Amino acid sequence: MAEINYDSLVEVFKGNLWEAELVKGLLESEGVQAMIKDETLSAVTSPYSGMGGAVLVLVNKEEEVYARKIVEERKDRKV
Repeated sequence: MAEINYDSLVEVFKGNLWEAELVKGLLESEGVQAMIKDETLSAVTSPYSGMGGAVLVLVNKEEEVYARKIVEERKDRKV
């Protein structure tokens, strides 16, 4: 697994927190280093953190194509 290069992160998934955690775990099980970024400030400013705003899954630019393929395959299997 390569280290995350914070200067070249790209979004490969956008959804709610539990979906993002699942996608991150799936990517990491395939050897792709991933991280989650919450787009809202709700975790800091609201007692209702995690109740809305989009959550992003980010990967290194070099792994973007492979990561998107993994995410797409997951969408195809989703019922």
